[in-house]
Amino acid sequence: MPTYDVLPRFTADLDRLSQEQRRRFHQTAAAFVDDLRTGRGRFRTGLRVKGVRSAPCVFELTWDGNGRPTWQ
Repeated sequence: MPTYDVLPRFTADLDRLSQEQRRRFHQTAAAFVDDLRTGRGRFRTGLRVKGVRSAPCVFELTWDGNGRPTWQ
């Protein structure tokens, strides 16, 4: 089963978002998790999930213009 750790920097960045930005982030995160659960091996186009070129094994998705969470 996949697991994750929430890093302090993520929490600090999330706390700085406006209420509307936080709502959109959580909506996007829910769509991401839904795509993982379907097991189709791909994500909906609107999430724009891709690898970070300068960091092997690190991925990002775009959720609000330039809002991009990363993970590995």
